[in-house]
Amino acid sequence: MQEIDLGIHTIRSHGGGLASKHKHDWIILVILVGIEIGLQLISPFYRYVGKDMMTDLKYPFNDNTIPVWSVPIYAVLLPIIVFVCFYVKRTCVYDLHHSILGLLFTVLITGIITDSIKLATGRPRPNFYWRCFPDGKELYDALGGVICHGEPGEVKEGHKSFPSGHTSWSFAGLGFLSLYLSGKVKAFNREGHVAKLCIVFAPLLAACLVGISRVDDYWHHWQDVFAGALIGLFVAAFCYRQFYLTLPR
Repeated sequence: MQEIDLGIHTIRSHGGGLASKHKHDWIILVILVGIEIGLQLISPFYRYVGKDMMTDLKYPFNDNTIPVWSVPIYAVLLPIIVFVCFYVKRTCVYDLHHSILGLLFTVLITGIITDSIKLATGRPRPNFYWRCFPDGKELYDALGGVICHGEPGEVKEGHKSFPSGHTSWSFAGLGFLSLYLSGKVKAFNREGHVAKLCIVFAPLLAACLVGISRVDDYWHHWQDVFAGALIGLFVAAFCYRQFYLTLPR
């Protein structure tokens, strides 16, 4: 209880000044939120899909194993809970502030990069056929291009396969958490404690399983997942280095 009271006092005494010092960062963060929301309102490039292409896009239209609403919970909220736990123990308001700010920048930059590429690429999902022809009745134009009569929203989502948003967000948030944990447990201090590596790899394993579920659900091609993982990891490493110069040994 004393540690919690001390932590609250530290936030009250130093938190305002720290946030003020980084006010421009928080303003940019709000702008990034606006950009990400705006990207959701833009229609993707409707890439040509011909009759001979539909064989590879005829996979079942299944539900998501990992629903969209759960992604912010495990990729953002869970890491923040971990950050707060370390804060309660060490009462370092600077670490708490930088970790949360770094995480938010990571997921937002990743989201903007991912959605921008999605919109520009317009790659059809593996289950595009059933989005385009929900009743199985095919219709094509004179050039052999599809004429979709499915629900417009489903058709729009059907052109957002590359890269995988679930995967990029997972590797961004959980990748940042993995880097944060590796620093806090000093995973690379060469003392040979393999248990520390298990702690570090656990978030990455969870992110990998999310990516695999996207292929298993036929919402993404494996290339989409691979690209999403690379984007998320790259942005996580880049943003981590902005707030933490190196991994402590």
